[in-house]
Amino acid sequence: MATLKEVQNKIQAVKKTKKITKAMNMVATSRLRGAQQKMEGFRPFADKFEEVLGSLASKSGEDANDLLIPRDEVKNVHVIICTSDRGLCAGFNINITHEVDQFLEEKKDDNISFSFTNFGKKGRDWCRKNKYAIIEEQIGVVGAQFGFNVASVAGRNVIDKFLEGAYDEVYLIYSEFISMARQTPVLKQILPIPPIEIEDEDEGQEDKPYLAEHLCEPSADELLGDMLPQSVYVQLFSALLETSTSEHAARMAAMDNATKACNDMVENLTLVFNKARQAAITADLMDIVGGAEALKG
Repeated sequence: MATLKEVQNKIQAVKKTKKITKAMNMVATSRLRGAQQKMEGFRPFADKFEEVLGSLASKSGEDANDLLIPRDEVKNVHVIICTSDRGLCAGFNINITHEVDQFLEEKKDDNISFSFTNFGKKGRDWCRKNKYAIIEEQIGVVGAQFGFNVASVAGRNVIDKFLEGAYDEVYLIYSEFISMARQTPVLKQILPIPPIEIEDEDEGQEDKPYLAEHLCEPSADELLGDMLPQSVYVQLFSALLETSTSEHAARMAAMDNATKACNDMVENLTLVFNKARQAAITADLMDIVGGAEALKG
């Protein structure tokens, strides 16, 4: 059985850990508010952008732009992974890398070579561990303050490589913020840009969302040529915002659970300490009583 001093040291160590986890919880909570406001503010723009793009795409042919044309043979696939720079956020990063693993497992029989762009240290470390080719890495972006230029620069590099023929397909993997308790990994193809689905005219009007008619000046084809690259930038920026918000939410929940676990450990150790102290007191009393009885005899 542990001595009283050992139990006391364990209690003090757990209390210090509790202070750290509580502080990290408060930091994650404050950062979450700002990240969530940016994410929720950008979502309507991204949705409207996709609506306008769908309207333009419906007026143009599928061969209107090189970014819309799928390759006859896919040999080089580029994957953009959005993860965090730090840990202590439960299974947040593991869920994202597991999604990448599943995607690679599905493609392994097609004789495809993979390359990666990493936003975050955890994704970069995962690629290094598995010896995948890393074309570009962005550290210190997710979970911090960043602007649209980060997404536009990375998106421009990917588009140039795609048009040059270095990439046949480009995929984006990130964590979508559903709620404070749920963040879901998402796999999305961004190049070639998949066809935008339009509701079937034969379906009931009550089930169809209103799709505005957009007047195009200049032509729809010219506007589409300018908006398609912007669509890639918007998707990248949205993914970074979603991942950043998800990271703070996951860390806040993880630190909250850790703080509760520390409380439980302190209670259990306090109970052990009290039992050990009572046993020591009882042993001392037995020694005193035994000595007194011996003196009487």
